[in-house]
Amino acid sequence: MMDAPKISVEEMEARYVAREKDIRGSDLAYIDQRIPGHEREICNVIGMNVTENVDDPALVPVLGAAHGFSLVYNRGKAGSGSGAALHTHPTEEVFVPLRGSWEVVWLEGDDERAIRLDPLDVIHVPVGVYRGFRCVTGEADALMLAIVGGPDAGHVGWHPSVVEQARATGLEVDDEGNLREIG
Repeated sequence: MMDAPKISVEEMEARYVAREKDIRGSDLAYIDQRIPGHEREICNVIGMNVTENVDDPALVPVLGAAHGFSLVYNRGKAGSGSGAALHTHPTEEVFVPLRGSWEVVWLEGDDERAIRLDPLDVIHVPVGVYRGFRCVTGEADALMLAIVGGPDAGHVGWHPSVVEQARATGLEVDDEGNLREIG
């Protein structure tokens, strides 16, 4: 049996608790965020997730890294139907709407499928499936929790149509998965 660590209330609060008032975000964490309908604010709460704009100080996670997962909030933009464009991960991904209703979309072959989720519903998207999500109710404070699992979340794999649309907005991702502006 392993010895359990001793953690005081003060240490727990300082190192392991994120308060909503302290969570900040960025509107440019991924290449899809300039594409109409994909505007949203990304808030890294635990770990860097698979963030492509690693130099943005607003994306420093509130709680640093965890072992084997990261947790991010996606704040919808009021009335925009905002959310992530089609992408893949080499890990599982879990979505939980906290405020507002959201659709999680995925590709079945070339056909897009969708499931509507209301607050506190949960969906687990398998490895390698192209997926995305969008707010469908337009609340000003819509919030989707995403958890990416695995010891190495890797990089986002964008659907070719998303890469093309992002390039038209002046963004691309280099071979290391980092966001960069293009002329």
